[in-house]
Amino acid sequence: MEKQSLSQQTAQRLYTMVVVERRFPPGEKLPSEVELARELGVSRTTLREAIHALASRHVLEVHRGRGAFVSPHVEHINDYGFSDLEQVHGQLRDLFELRQIFEPSAARLACQRATPEEMAEILARGQAVDQCIQRGEDRTEADREFHAAIVRATHNEFMMRLLPMINQAVATAVVSGRHKDQLAEDTRRDHALLMDFFRKGDAAGAEHAMAIHMHHSIDVMGLNETKEKKRF
Repeated sequence: MEKQSLSQQTAQRLYTMVVVERRFPPGEKLPSEVELARELGVSRTTLREAIHALASRHVLEVHRGRGAFVSPHVEHINDYGFSDLEQVHGQLRDLFELRQIFEPSAARLACQRATPEEMAEILARGQAVDQCIQRGEDRTEADREFHAAIVRATHNEFMMRLLPMINQAVATAVVSGRHKDQLAEDTRRDHALLMDFFRKGDAAGAEHAMAIHMHHSIDVMGLNETKEKKRF
């Protein structure tokens, strides 16, 4: 495994303080940069990089001129073993296998069960992702909201319970991931196809479109190598 940079180590320590130890409740402002940098034994520049990384993962929120705050959503984060960045890299294939099973079925159910209002939200969220990509902006939050809208429309309680784990792991993978340009291009194309099936009310088509999207992600990220079978 590659050695973590100091900013990554600092982000890991902050993550543990916020998510695992729960030292700061949701919505609370973190200590000042000077105080926190002194406690962690790092420079303010390193601390800022760590805070930015956690903001990208929706653990923290940065408000210009006010400082860094714990995200209100942090109370819904469960540490499923994805807090270690290198561990995420090692588990990406398993993660996307899970998504490949879960999300096509979610798309099919959403297409069948969504109310008109829920379908309008799915399409609006999908358009927001496309606009982020066109503008060259970070699409992590928009993508998360798009997939969350789909899962909510399934009206399946246990699918909703699974979503936070996938969101947290995928956000971590996006922040540290590679092949971003190709993934963005594939996302635009795949989402366009998926939303077309949603508009038509074609549940089978939506399921297949989501499966294609997962396949493209796995292929581009080089996660399609066959695992060695265990023999007992």
